[in-house]
Amino acid sequence: MTNHSHDTASDCPNCGAIVSGNFCHECGQETVLHPPSTREFLHEFIGHYVALEGKLWKSLLLLLFRPGQLTLEYINGRRVRYIQPLRLYLTFSLIFFAIAKYGGHDQVPAPAGQGHAPVAAHGQADRQGGLVREDAPGEIAEGTVDLRKSIGSVNEHWGEQADRFARMSPAERDKVMRTAFGSYVPYAVFLMMPLFALYLKILYLGSGRRYGEHLLFALHVNAFAFLALTLLMVVPDIVGIVSFVLWAWLLLYTPVAMRRVYGGSRLVTGVRWLVLMALHVTGVGVAIGAAFAFGILH
Repeated sequence: MTNHSHDTASDCPNCGAIVSGNFCHECGQETVLHPPSTREFLHEFIGHYVALEGKLWKSLLLLLFRPGQLTLEYINGRRVRYIQPLRLYLTFSLIFFAIAKYGGHDQVPAPAGQGHAPVAAHGQADRQGGLVREDAPGEIAEGTVDLRKSIGSVNEHWGEQADRFARMSPAERDKVMRTAFGSYVPYAVFLMMPLFALYLKILYLGSGRRYGEHLLFALHVNAFAFLALTLLMVVPDIVGIVSFVLWAWLLLYTPVAMRRVYGGSRLVTGVRWLVLMALHVTGVGVAIGAAFAFGILH
């Protein structure tokens, strides 16, 4: 948005550095400033979002159809043309949890890996937490007396909250669980990403891959998981073949991506994938149970 070159040295209006030319060598801001015309504003606006859209489609095509390739592109230095891994993960995770929360789905799968068992979006708590949804008020209290006493012995406030939850009607408990799902589960699942990368680091000891590369892989794989599970929620039930293909690709995606990024035989990759999924599903289950417990007891 400059009209002429700026050849004489001056101070940058933004950072104060001595500059000569149209752009500051320190912060990159233009040195010749003027109120933008409508034409200039529209040109910049359209150019920015068209570029973003191009990045989005390039990233999506690789993410969906070439497992692991987006990770390799980033590792090999080809980064500007694609959406950043963390942004990609956060975007699809936010979309997933928003649809799960507001889309009226009774059962939503717990993403963050492939081959997961569904986790209730509301009305249930992890059995490891000791609270199980019942159909009538008061029934929940019968099986949790000892547990609530134990909670109260650790923290009096937690014990009071557990008692309050036990006395709620099913509709009230349902509301609490919905709130816990929408407010805490996304953070709990996100906190599993460093552990996912740690599992990979251990499984591929001696591969020469750094922890940051494993974390990059974790973000891309789980971004795909959120995207696929979101599609599964919005695809009509009558389109059975589409759902079947999505579930099959969701199951196969991670081992295919692992082999492309890390190499190795199919057999060894399959064993590593099974170990990875066992560890990750267990971790996610504990994290989700803890998130629900926090939602009940905080």
